[in-house]
Amino acid sequence: MVALMNTLMIYEQFRAVLGEEGAKGFAQTLGTMFEEAKNAATKEDMRILRESASTDFSRLEAAMTNLAQAQARTDAEIKELAQAQGRTEAQVKELTQAQARTDSEVKKLVQAQGRTEAQVKELAEAQGRTEAQVNELAKAQARTEAQVKELAQAQGRTEARVEELAQAQGRTESRVEELAGTMTSFSTILNQLVIRSDRHEGSLLELRFRDRLPAYLGRFLRKGRVIQASDLLDQIEPKLAEAAVDDFLRTDVVATGMVEGHPTYLVGEVSYTVDADDVMRAARRAACLVKAGLPTIPLVACEKISPQTTAYARQEGVRVWVDGSLLDA
Repeated sequence: MVALMNTLMIYEQFRAVLGEEGAKGFAQTLGTMFEEAKNAATKEDMRILRESASTDFSRLEAAMTNLAQAQARTDAEIKELAQAQGRTEAQVKELTQAQARTDSEVKKLVQAQGRTEAQVKELAEAQGRTEAQVNELAKAQARTEAQVKELAQAQGRTEARVEELAQAQGRTESRVEELAGTMTSFSTILNQLVIRSDRHEGSLLELRFRDRLPAYLGRFLRKGRVIQASDLLDQIEPKLAEAAVDDFLRTDVVATGMVEGHPTYLVGEVSYTVDADDVMRAARRAACLVKAGLPTIPLVACEKISPQTTAYARQEGVRVWVDGSLLDA
């Protein structure tokens, strides 16, 4: 009965600290110990046992108190650990999500790496082709340099040749200047000869024209005959100034005859090659007779005449006899 009470007291005393199951087990263990000690020990032993048990019990209570405090701290730590565990789980969840994103990014990076490796391979192949092209360019450059060297040598030869040609050109120019001077002199002499020849030919033509005027102009100037310009002085002097009279007296040919049934005078200038000056003289000298009241036709006779001079003669009303033919007015 005493052992049962002691066991119950121990249970009640330690239930709050150790919990129901812990206090129950602890009380049964001590009750068994008390029972065994009771049966085996003497009173003195019981006293000693009680003292020892009391001391042990005090130490046990202190230990239980420490255990209770430690349990409280443990519960607090467990609570903190639970909260930390919650935070850890949240972090783990976040890490899991981050890991998923990382896995996705890694997958993308792996794919990009695959494309990069393909591009690197293409670049490597392109680099190979580029190196081949560079080698070809290097060979072409070598050939070009050789050609440039040859061209430089040829240029040197060309420059030497050009210098020789320049010297020859200088000698040629000097010779050309000499020839130019000679040609100028020759041209002057030739012009003088041409003028003399024209004058000579003109003089011959004038003599021939005067001598054969009826044959050359017989159908135009019927009964034509050459007269001297001085034969008309009495008729023109009262009408003209002295300068005009003197100019008329220098006329190459003056003739008289019938033109279309009317008495008419012919005033002509004769030249191997007729120019505008000849046309002007014929017109001016014929006008002297017209001013004196004598019907007159101006004429130029020649072997050669330009189309421009022919047109000018028609414009001035001067008839043209050329190379044996009288041109239409």
